[in-house]
Amino acid sequence: MTNTMDNLLPFYKFATEQVTVGIHAVDILGKTIIYNEKMKEIEGLNSVDVVDRSILEVFQFEQQESTLLKVLHSGKPVLSVKQTYWNRNGQEITTINDTYPVFEQGNLIGAIEFSRDITTLERLIFQPLKRNSEAITLSTIAAESQLMKEVKERSLKAAHVRMPVLLIGEAGTGKDLIAEAIHNQLSPTNEQFINLPCHSSDDHFINKFEQELLHLSNCTIFCERIDLLSIDLQNKLLQILMENRDQNLYIASIGQDPIDLVYQNQLSKELYYYFATITINIPPLRYRTDDILPIIHDYFHRYLNRYGSTIQEVEDEVIQAFLTYEWPGNLKELELLLDEISSMITTESILKFDMLPLHFKLKVQDFNETSKKAEDFVISPDKELLPLDEYLREAEFYYLQKAMEKYDSNITKAAEALGMSRQNLQYRLRKMKK
Repeated sequence: MTNTMDNLLPFYKFATEQVTVGIHAVDILGKTIIYNEKMKEIEGLNSVDVVDRSILEVFQFEQQESTLLKVLHSGKPVLSVKQTYWNRNGQEITTINDTYPVFEQGNLIGAIEFSRDITTLERLIFQPLKRNSEAITLSTIAAESQLMKEVKERSLKAAHVRMPVLLIGEAGTGKDLIAEAIHNQLSPTNEQFINLPCHSSDDHFINKFEQELLHLSNCTIFCERIDLLSIDLQNKLLQILMENRDQNLYIASIGQDPIDLVYQNQLSKELYYYFATITINIPPLRYRTDDILPIIHDYFHRYLNRYGSTIQEVEDEVIQAFLTYEWPGNLKELELLLDEISSMITTESILKFDMLPLHFKLKVQDFNETSKKAEDFVISPDKELLPLDEYLREAEFYYLQKAMEKYDSNITKAAEALGMSRQNLQYRLRKMKK
């Protein structure tokens, strides 16, 4: 039997790497033991990023949201689960997962997950904040905050000069909306707006783009998340853009500070320089809460026109919940939540707290319980003292969070201000999130 298994092993390995679904297997402790090429392509990670590490260290979801961990705990398969999450690169991923327990001689030894990537399909079906077939313009983007007014002003200037543009912002902040708005602001206009998702590590992807460019001119091409391409493909993309620089307007987006990305060898310095003439930083929703209510009112106004929604007001408790929540998924998370709320509306005219989905109310509750303010660290006679280790740990986490906020999540600048290496700061932040 051993000889038979030894003979079959090379075939199993080959099949695992060639199959068109992602495969991720973990042992009983949640540590990765199989992570195939398709899964790397789906999630934008390498084997060295995940092997021998707990999946909670690698992916930004809670333990109860992980289908692999659910199967490890229950010993029962979980099938046809749609899962959307953000990986360490800040890329949003949507998959359909089938997850099975793995037994050996009756004992549970791990779990294995098969993932079908439907991220592209999801983008075709759902575009955040799209107004049916209405063109996105700078005037139709709801913005009351000074930060977003500055984004719109800079976008208007970018449209006038018609030079390459780099959009910087977290996943879900609406970089695609700004890109399309710049396109629709052009005068004279370009013929079409083309979205090029740069999420593939396959040479075929960039070669196909090069061939298609032969038939394209006077277009606006949005190269979405160029930092998710390998450095080799980034350099190939740059070569293609340079050869066709006068034919189209090129807009690109990245998920975080470009200096950090260049330092981490995740962004080609030359490609960055190509787009760096005009850069537009799109702030996350948590930094521009003045925009939340206008976005909500704009949503329900559009919903009224399309479906006859009756929501006219939002009660104060709901407003408070929306303003205090941090929105890690930014605009897209907000729109998905509003979609879910709207699907349950019948004749209600006021959006009340009890109409919010349970999962969101729990998130808001958890956030309110765990968030800290400066006054929480002031010792007063009416407060019970925490153990010193716990107090210092919470105080350090609060201080590091504030430093990251001050420097817009730029690890290099925050680390320099704190007098530590960027590796040390990254280590401390990861450790505190466990």
